[in-house]
Amino acid sequence: MDLFNSPLAVTTLLFIFFTLTPHKATAATCHPDEEAGLLGFKSGIRSDPSGLLKNWIPGTDCCKWNGVECHYNSTRVQRITLSGQPENPKSILSGTISPTLSKLRLLDGLYLFDLKNISGPFPSFLFQLPNLQFIYLENNDLSGRIPDNIGNLTKLYALSLVGNRFTGTLPSSLTELTELTQIKLDNNSLSGTLPKSFNKLVNLNYISLEGNQFEGTIPAFPSNLRSLRLSRNKFSGNIPASISTLASNLAYLELGHNSLSGKIPDFLGKFKALDTLDLSWNKFSGTVPKSFANLTKIFNLDLSNNLLVDPFPEMNVKGIESLDLSNNSFHLGKIPKWVLSSPIIFSLKLVNCGIKMRIEDFKPSETFFYDFIDLSGNEISGNAISLVNSTEYLMGFWAARNNLRFDLGKLRFGERFRFLDLSHNAVFGKVPNSVVGLEKLNVSYNHLCGQIPKNTFPASAFVGNDCLCGSPLKPCKKA
Repeated sequence: MDLFNSPLAVTTLLFIFFTLTPHKATAATCHPDEEAGLLGFKSGIRSDPSGLLKNWIPGTDCCKWNGVECHYNSTRVQRITLSGQPENPKSILSGTISPTLSKLRLLDGLYLFDLKNISGPFPSFLFQLPNLQFIYLENNDLSGRIPDNIGNLTKLYALSLVGNRFTGTLPSSLTELTELTQIKLDNNSLSGTLPKSFNKLVNLNYISLEGNQFEGTIPAFPSNLRSLRLSRNKFSGNIPASISTLASNLAYLELGHNSLSGKIPDFLGKFKALDTLDLSWNKFSGTVPKSFANLTKIFNLDLSNNLLVDPFPEMNVKGIESLDLSNNSFHLGKIPKWVLSSPIIFSLKLVNCGIKMRIEDFKPSETFFYDFIDLSGNEISGNAISLVNSTEYLMGFWAARNNLRFDLGKLRFGERFRFLDLSHNAVFGKVPNSVVGLEKLNVSYNHLCGQIPKNTFPASAFVGNDCLCGSPLKPCKKA
């Protein structure tokens, strides 16, 4: 008998092969230090109501733990990503970030999003991780100062501390992080002036410092920046000439809600890549530059609440998405043609813009996308029923202090409609039952009459009409 063709012999050889040949275990195991580091983090969490860390169990494969990602074909931890869900109040973690995470020597990214109750200072153990490239600690409850030695994290590509309670000034060493491509520090309580050497960060393409208390003048930034967001601070002075160096790449320039002044610089008309320009709620004066006619690709323009005057330039925008020119000293006369022709506009706000027209002449080429229309404080007359009833997805219509005259009962509200202000017009008829589903309503000072449907609005929403009655006004007289 041929030994190698015998079934018994084959079985015997296979047994010997698998017994004597070393082979990889079917289940990966954690590096002991890294398991200890991760479990140390878990021990620092006092509350985990949604069970984000419930499968962080000793002796199991930590590469399969929720939020833990390992390097390719390895059991070494590469990044940690834990995220809450804003719509789910239970998807939070309460506690602190344990320094035992310093045991994860190959960690390149720490991402903790929307966990709400993670408290403590900036984690100092991050300085002990030699490969760290990404820090995203967003919408938590961290506080204190950003460390003065932040510049020692020399491999950092992205730093985001959005939505915490950090205070103090921005360390000048931040400008030593020459690999940085992104800085996001929105919605903290940071203060003081910005470092003058931001333009040293030659790889930076995104910076957002919105919602802090920064003051002083705007410094120079690197020329390849695509997004500069400085809204809701205390910056003052003019828009500096150094901003002109950003013309070829900048897509988002957001400087709203500051104390900037002077004229809007003519060079902004050369920003051909500009998607969004927000200069609202400042003290800009003079006219809007004629060079704005070159901004043919801009989608979002907000110049509201400044000291700007006529004439407003003729623009050549092909598809504006949102426009707000409210509360300046403009006398537009009519809604501009480039606004009416946009096929994608969703928000139009022209409050106190000197518009004198019949609302029937407001004939946008497309009403499908409109979410918000605010034409308050003008001299607009006529019947708004056709406009409002043709905007299927409209959420809010504001036209207070105009000369509109129509039967309120003929308005049809779409499923998304939530806000209506027609105060100080000549609207007549009864208040329809459909207003009960709105979030905010004001039909005061019109010519409405009859019983008000049962509602939860204040009396100020209905006062000043001819003969409205019922709660929250006086009871109706019994016949």
